[in-house]
Amino acid sequence: MKIYSFEKLNVWKQSLELVKMIYDITKRFPQEEKFGLSSQIRRASVSIASNLAEGTSRSTKKDKAYFTTVSFSSAMEVLNQIIISKELRYISNDEYLKLRKHLEVITTMLNSLKKSQLSSI
Repeated sequence: MKIYSFEKLNVWKQSLELVKMIYDITKRFPQEEKFGLSSQIRRASVSIASNLAEGTSRSTKKDKAYFTTVSFSSAMEVLNQIIISKELRYISNDEYLKLRKHLEVITTMLNSLKKSQLSSI
């Protein structure tokens, strides 16, 4: 089986872990949030990994960096949504801190990836 370049990226692997964490946590959200915050935070977390995957298929470094930027933006969206989830008491402070620290790892890696993508333009 072929392994695609995005599957080799540590940041993609970390993003996939975040998706699993988000899905586990949002299972416990109130039923009325099924099509609201729960759905939104799930889509945003999936977008981090998806945009990384899409970016690796692009031919120019500028295009690759664009999709890395979009992934970073999705990470900020997830951060906003976990803050809201904490404020609404849908997640505990410990869950919030764990998610936030994981997002910090991902965003640091995304920034490094973008720098390397733009360094030789």
